[in-house]
Amino acid sequence: MRVFEYPARETWDSLLARPTRDAADLNAIVADVLAQVKKGGDEAVRMFEERFDHVSLDCLAVTPEEMKEAEGLVEAPLREALREAHRNIGRFHAAQRFQTHHVQVTDGVECWQEAKPIQRVGLYIPGGTAPLFSTVLMLATPARIAGCEEIVLCTPPGRDGKVHPAILYAASLAGVNRIFKIGGVQAIGAMAYGTESVPKVYKIFGPGNQFVMCAKQQVSLHDVAIDMPAGPSEVCVLADASSDASFVAADLLSQAEHGRDSQVVLLTTDAAFIPKVQDELAAQLARLPRAEIATESLEHSKIVLLHNEEEMMEMTNRYAPEHLIIETSNYMELAAQVMNAGSVFLGRWTPESAGDYASGTNHTLPTCGYAVAYNGVNLDSFLRKVTFQHITPAGILDIGQTVVEMARGEMLDAHARAMSLRMEKVNRN
Repeated sequence: MRVFEYPARETWDSLLARPTRDAADLNAIVADVLAQVKKGGDEAVRMFEERFDHVSLDCLAVTPEEMKEAEGLVEAPLREALREAHRNIGRFHAAQRFQTHHVQVTDGVECWQEAKPIQRVGLYIPGGTAPLFSTVLMLATPARIAGCEEIVLCTPPGRDGKVHPAILYAASLAGVNRIFKIGGVQAIGAMAYGTESVPKVYKIFGPGNQFVMCAKQQVSLHDVAIDMPAGPSEVCVLADASSDASFVAADLLSQAEHGRDSQVVLLTTDAAFIPKVQDELAAQLARLPRAEIATESLEHSKIVLLHNEEEMMEMTNRYAPEHLIIETSNYMELAAQVMNAGSVFLGRWTPESAGDYASGTNHTLPTCGYAVAYNGVNLDSFLRKVTFQHITPAGILDIGQTVVEMARGEMLDAHARAMSLRMEKVNRN
């Protein structure tokens, strides 16, 4: 990791820039795949599966026999871990249920909202270098609590043409209706447009690489809603002299091992802490099975030495990290200053991996600085709020003239007439 000591504020944005590939090149590649999926349906999807996932598929759907087989292939300790994580995720998200409140805004005018589930949702579960069965629980669990009628899941198969058994077990546990062996851009296209096998969904959820993120953004322009722009994983860690260097290094590596385009950032006010972390990074990296991936990620990651905590929080909020870990001695004080972050982990005993798996919070979070405007997935992500209003004759008399005046002021006479007719009728009676 490169070290930057006391950088000037005008350099912060460039210093914190995420690793990206050429956007024009990326957009063109993604647009071509999406267009072919939209036109060719299942045939195009199978072609891209063979090209990108190196597997030839006769059937895109996971069969009931494969589901049954998968349960027997997941070892008992992992099955129990998945069940416990599912329970915790369920508890946290169930507590987010919306309560309807009827509001009497004035005499005879009553308004309220009701939460309605999105009827058909699509979940994208990355495969790539690791089977993210935890993401199945993070997405399908709140979808089921919200009451979504149909939950469709796409995930890339292995070269044997099968989906990782833990992904299938988690999907069964969380109540997924239909599962398809499709990865990458072609999966996003299949769910956005619908194919002979894959139903068109109303909203797509799930993280992915830059290609998947670009595909989600493209289909969201015309065809389907998406949860948020969610690309390569990232973490920002805040540390001081009191922090545990081994914990901090482990937290940095836990994100670096996600992918070669992941980014990790360490901000600290203690110069003496930096070599301690560097030593720990080297020692722990040498023992990681995914050391090659983590090493490449660390090459475009940074350690930044700052003058004080004010600078540390200012830089953090400007970076708007997906994951923010505050391991300083006064972590609660700094937590109160957080404005832009996907999910925050407080104190030395709260690793980001807890949120990734089993603490109950959702790990599908905004990346690439989108945390300045987006939140992570929650129960509301799977719901729509429909407003209702009911007006009595008394209400017509109360707000009628206001409506008429405003409508005429905007030169929308039909709007005014719709109210004035009712006012006349009430007054006649």
